[in-house]
Amino acid sequence: MRKILLATVFLLVVCVTLVYAHLSSQKLVTSAPKLLTEPFLQLPTESSVRVVWFTEFAGSKHIVNYGENNQQTAVTTTKLSRTREDQQSHVANQTKEGEFYQKPVKRDIWRHEAEVVGLTPGKRVPYSVTSVGEDGLSVSSNVFTLVAKPTPGTPLKILLTSDHQLKPMIAANLQKVVQTVGQVDAVFFAGDLVDIADRASEWFDDNRGGAFFPCLQGRAKHEIEFNGVKTAYTGGKIIQYAPMFTSIGNHEVMGRFGKSGSIGGEFGDTIPRAVAKKLYGDKSLDDNLFNTKTYEEILSLPESKEGGETYYAVSFGDVRLVVLYAANMWRSPNFDAIKGKYQETKKDLKNPLAWGYGQHIYEPIEKGSKQYNWLVQELNSPEFKTAKYKVVMFHYPPHSLGDNIVPPYTNPVPLVERDANQNITSVRYQYPKNADYIIRDVQPLLEAARVQLVFYGHSHLWNRFRNQSGMNFLETSNVGNTYGAYLGKNKRKLLPVDKDYVEVGDPNALEPVTPTITQLLGDDGKPLPYIASNEITVFSIFDTGTGKVSSYRFDTRQPESEVIKFDEFKL
Repeated sequence: MRKILLATVFLLVVCVTLVYAHLSSQKLVTSAPKLLTEPFLQLPTESSVRVVWFTEFAGSKHIVNYGENNQQTAVTTTKLSRTREDQQSHVANQTKEGEFYQKPVKRDIWRHEAEVVGLTPGKRVPYSVTSVGEDGLSVSSNVFTLVAKPTPGTPLKILLTSDHQLKPMIAANLQKVVQTVGQVDAVFFAGDLVDIADRASEWFDDNRGGAFFPCLQGRAKHEIEFNGVKTAYTGGKIIQYAPMFTSIGNHEVMGRFGKSGSIGGEFGDTIPRAVAKKLYGDKSLDDNLFNTKTYEEILSLPESKEGGETYYAVSFGDVRLVVLYAANMWRSPNFDAIKGKYQETKKDLKNPLAWGYGQHIYEPIEKGSKQYNWLVQELNSPEFKTAKYKVVMFHYPPHSLGDNIVPPYTNPVPLVERDANQNITSVRYQYPKNADYIIRDVQPLLEAARVQLVFYGHSHLWNRFRNQSGMNFLETSNVGNTYGAYLGKNKRKLLPVDKDYVEVGDPNALEPVTPTITQLLGDDGKPLPYIASNEITVFSIFDTGTGKVSSYRFDTRQPESEVIKFDEFKL
């Protein structure tokens, strides 16, 4: 009798467990779906604009509702091809390296895009999006407003930013943008949107709180701690209302696919096109060369016939914006580094597959190149010539007090030394200053075309310059982890002893402009012509109604302090 009783109890426990497991699984299956991002705006025209958002499910239906009469429009869904997570991802519960992921793992993410048509310039229209899961449950966004591309004469406020890369002050920076100037009309972003382009969480949900979309959509949860006090910042609701135009930075570029044990390893594993052709031939270049696949799959940007989304021009109100692809592979200046900026390590000399080939340039821009010839045509186009404001944006700095402007922007010249048996004994790289493509070839074109503003990033600081032709140069990329400014006694380190590598100041011989309103002071009590700080963040706003570019700073150590306008100049 006792055995029968025990058996009955055992069966009961098993049944209860199975029922609970079934209900739990049903609960997981039928739980409400979530949007991976809020919707954001892309590619506006005179009568339309694209609405884009992401989910982690393909869904059975996706809808954009817009206008007072709740109109709907068709949605196109595509799946991102290269997004993954790995041992360096900060995603879900993984807070330590390799805690859950030991190698790159595919992460399925779907992109949804709809074109809202029939719009009137200047008239904002409410909109929201809804995604329906395969199980029939749906999730909707909040309601925002969209608008067609502005016509000439419309006063606009445009945010100038770059080099977010999950840096520690981004959420604070973008939150203060909205609190200070209100809703902007567009974002001009000069490259380095994230740190590793194929790592999905850096775009969508890095658990440290500073991922790309959450910061630009006011959904970030990033804390800054100072003197034991933590302050939480959410970023700003910006791109739900304003289109974003971006240029490619070095961090948008990924390397050879699947050849490294981590996504970060792939990022650093880029080689020049000529080398890839020699090693792999033309047929297998897709996975054995640098690429911007994820960047181009995530964004919808204007396109040129020659460069697609990598370089293009667009008119926006009174602005003609010309976006160039000026980015190269950043390499370590350390002379003992693997794949160094100035040389290959001894242990890799017999293995060209392991070489980094110096700071090779991704897209040719020198005189005679396809991009250069396209730029000549653009600068002579009616759209450019008749524009009130002529702005050129790219990533690499033509003038800077920062570290990343050295060496010059030119293809590295390899110097290969061999012994008597023709064995390679060293591989070094030189970067001739007189062959800097931006200074030698591009800048004269821009001067002749009377460009008023050249906007860029890369060195994570604020500084600006003005040359004799009256062209303004602005680098406003200080959102954290600055690489410093080199002026006075502060010299750039780890440089070869050579006249082509400048230790102090702008290597291309312009003097920095001291902020016109209020300045930070150096240790000597004199005004600083730059801001290079890990506590003070900077953003800049271009007001096309007044023609003024205003720069603001905020001290994150003092969360109750005011945002200070410290510099202003007029185009």
